[in-house]
Amino acid sequence: MTTRPRISWSDLAGATVGVWGLGVEGGANLRKLRSLGVTPVIADDHPTVEDIDGIPVRPTAAGGWDALQACEVVVKTPGISRYRPEVVALEDHGVAVVGGLGLWLEETDRTRVVCVTGTKGKSTTTSVLGHLLSGLGRPCLVAGNIGRLPYDPEVPGGHEFTALEISSFQATDLACAPPVVALTSLHPDHLDWHGSVERYYADKLSICSRPGADLTIANGESAELRAEARWLGERIEWVEDGPAPWAAPLGLPGRHNRLNARVARACMVALGIEEADDEDALGAAARGFVALDSRLSEIGSVGGVSFVDDSLSTNALATMAALDAFAGRAVALIVGGADRGIDYGPLARQLARRAEPTLIVTLPANGPRIHRAIDEARGTGGGGEVRDTGDLDAAVELALRWAAPGSVVLLSPAAASFGQFKDYKERARAFRRAMEAHRPDDDEGSAAE
Repeated sequence: MTTRPRISWSDLAGATVGVWGLGVEGGANLRKLRSLGVTPVIADDHPTVEDIDGIPVRPTAAGGWDALQACEVVVKTPGISRYRPEVVALEDHGVAVVGGLGLWLEETDRTRVVCVTGTKGKSTTTSVLGHLLSGLGRPCLVAGNIGRLPYDPEVPGGHEFTALEISSFQATDLACAPPVVALTSLHPDHLDWHGSVERYYADKLSICSRPGADLTIANGESAELRAEARWLGERIEWVEDGPAPWAAPLGLPGRHNRLNARVARACMVALGIEEADDEDALGAAARGFVALDSRLSEIGSVGGVSFVDDSLSTNALATMAALDAFAGRAVALIVGGADRGIDYGPLARQLARRAEPTLIVTLPANGPRIHRAIDEARGTGGGGEVRDTGDLDAAVELALRWAAPGSVVLLSPAAASFGQFKDYKERARAFRRAMEAHRPDDDEGSAAE
């Protein structure tokens, strides 16, 4: 495991600092530095503005790189791979390359923090954990990869705990960890960033053995996590599926979400929250939970056919869980997007075994590769028809022609949105528009708000 420099935000006051990459986390990094009285160098691979508050934004390839090399510390955004030659060159040049969450963890009370990571389920588990803690009278900030950064001056304080969703990108920037870390799942993903499955696994799991880590709460039904147990730290608590009637008010469909809720509860027990053992108190705290946008969200229906938005699904494991949530129902699955080199064999084999009527409609750019994987898996079962399309509108039209009343049109792409859409939210909006285009004028009330 690579050692990271033990630097905090406070250490950067008076230093020569670069901010590399904008976006959500880059903006928070810049605001934090400005609150410390630091005027940083700003570089971005593809800047959309020339300056921010009078500070020039330099293109990385046109002056930005040289400016970063002159810094003592560079705070990069997670999307910039640790394995890019430019990052390696900066470190070889003696520049400390760090991430904002790592800087924050160095100087916060980590006994009040839980880090949640995993290929699938980390966003839901983090959200459930934060909601339950707050519902039990322990205000909790839900932050990290989920969209808010705990060190951002624009994020209100006053919370007792912080539930941090940690991506594999962010995990590589951490030099320490809180005592409690949760792992929801493990499956190959983001191979374009990490370079290999082995490195992705090592990066994802590195948080379990960083200084300060004590207990890893892990999904005991993940064969991949079980196989990698040697990397999960000295103390592991395996959580398996079982009764969780208190979780019903959360309104989350599927067995996998019940397991996510049980992981969240185990985290609260590890934090010493006494009410975590009180079924009635947990049930009351679960009420009012608002599920994540584009995570198995039913957005409406057309002619008795349900439309479910799972655009947040960007890997095969999430799509496999979505299919499980609709066991017993006919499904037209819309799948495909940016190609990050992940293995679609497991998803293809699940589709080949599926007994219910199933149509698989693929999208560019990796749709043809998913199609081939399904064809290769057909020897293990039926599998359903596979049709390739050129865009989401065509995919929805084809799915709706096939679907009968009572069936589901499921957008669960198992891929990132980049290439055709700005992000998963834009993809979700396009899915809703495509559904609404097929809704009769007298059926406007069938769309979910």
